Amino acid sequence: MKLNLTKPIVFFDLETTGVQVGSDHIVQICLLKVMPDGGESDVTYLVRPADDKGNTLPIPPESTAIHHITDAMVAQQPSFRQLAPTVAEFIGDADLAGYNSNKFDVPLLVEEFLRAGVEFSLEKRHLIDVQNIFHRMEPRTLIAAYKFYCGKDLDGAHSADADTKATYEVLKAQLDRYEGVSFTDRDGVVSTPIVNDVEALSNFTGNPQWADLVGHIGYDKQHREVFNFGKHKGKTLEQVFKIEPAYYDWMMKADFPLSTKQVVMLVQRRMVEAKRREDQEKLQALKLKFEG
Repeated sequence: MKLNLTKPIVFFDLETTGVQVGSDHIVQICLLKVMPDGGESDVTYLVRPADDKGNTLPIPPESTAIHHITDAMVAQQPSFRQLAPTVAEFIGDADLAGYNSNKFDVPLLVEEFLRAGVEFSLEKRHLIDVQNIFHRMEPRTLIAAYKFYCGKDLDGAHSADADTKATYEVLKAQLDRYEGVSFTDRDGVVSTPIVNDVEALSNFTGNPQWADLVGHIGYDKQHREVFNFGKHKGKTLEQVFKIEPAYYDWMMKADFPLSTKQVVMLVQRRMVEAKRREDQEKLQALKLKFEG
């Protein structure tokens, strides 16, 4: 089934030095851009992992064992900081899709753009996580998904280009397979979520209860930011920062993803602004009292 698109969508996959969004780096990225008219273009880059000063970082052996990318293979390649403008230009204003992308690939890609100082907003993008469709409808892995939906063996698994193209094929096959198929969520609500519409697929595969990209910060029923980890789990950020201001400082210095810290900073700024307004109102009330 051809995707019903109103704007471009980029399928992408990352191979990395590890699985920690806040500290690991991209060593390979493949992007497959699909246009509303069905046209496609793709690029693949090997990436030299580097710190903020440009110094090359080693690829752990356990990661090389999975994706087979070695230090020697990336030694003469550009760092992501050098590639970032090119990658951002290729993606443009496109929506994003991948396999396990909402939990890992998107947060790490955003993290790399932030490290590089290149603006890359998700605000007006739909995010489709093909794994979430698969795991909710047929819980398995990408290799099994490709076999199950496409009837083929996935050659070159764990290489960014093979995984990216397989993800694209799987999504199209999912649209065919689940057309008109009902789904019952945890609350017993029945719907037909797999439709040929990017926004609907983004809503179905997304994580609306997450305030940040990796789930460290969530939302409660009043849509207030709450901690999803640690000793303050379930408490709102505003509540904790009021009674324990040092916790904000600890989070900003700790090894959290920059995208998580952005949410924390937003809450802190909101609190400061609310306190400023409150002080102004008190001052105005005092002025009126004395003038009266």
